[in-house]
Amino acid sequence: MTTTPEHDERMAKMTFATVYPHYLTKVERKGRTKAELHQVIHWLTGFDEKKLQELIEKKVTFETFFQQANLHPKAELIKGLICGYRVEEITNPLTRQVRYLDKLVDELAKGKKMDKILREG
Repeated sequence: MTTTPEHDERMAKMTFATVYPHYLTKVERKGRTKAELHQVIHWLTGFDEKKLQELIEKKVTFETFFQQANLHPKAELIKGLICGYRVEEITNPLTRQVRYLDKLVDELAKGKKMDKILREG
């Protein structure tokens, strides 16, 4: 699935710090924790607590965020619909990576078991 160049540009320039509070609110409202959210982010990106906080404080764009990430080898197993897009069909690599994160946060908020979210089972 191809996204528009404008959509891809918007994703690249969006700052992680502006989206992070929405992720946190979404998972906490459904009874999940900040620690679980950070576990999911760590699994996908390799970022520990210190690095994550640094990226938030620096207000990095998603482009910079994912340039610095060490994407998990099983990230390609993340599939399904998010925000009207089928993740596995998104052709722009950065947009796909942002949607990977969106999908993991969505799965966490929906109560999926952590081993399933982290593609261990």
